[in-house]
Amino acid sequence: MTMLLPGLAGPVPHAQTTALVLAQQDEPVRDEDEGKASPVGLVVLILFLVAVVLLVRSMTKHLKRVPASFDKPEQQDGDTEGSEGSEGSAGKQDS
Repeated sequence: MTMLLPGLAGPVPHAQTTALVLAQQDEPVRDEDEGKASPVGLVVLILFLVAVVLLVRSMTKHLKRVPASFDKPEQQDGDTEGSEGSEGSAGKQDS
C-alpha cells in the first residue's frame, strides 16, 4: 500500500509512512507528581490489610467450631439410650 504525502516527490510505502508519523509524535507532558503514590493510597492499603487480618481471625474462630465430621454419632448400645432417657425423666419428676 502506498500513500502520497505532500512535499515528497512520489508515493511512499506504508512502512515508511508509519515511521514518519511515529517520528513526528511529541513526548506527552508529565507532571512531576505523576506515577507517585499519595498518602491517601497508603491509608487505604493499611485499611485493607487490617480488614484482611480481622477476616482471617474471624474465619479461624468459625472453623474451630466446625465439627470434624457431620455424620451422626453411632449409638453402640441400646441400653445406654434407654438409661439416659429414664434418668432424664426421673430428674424432671424430682424437680
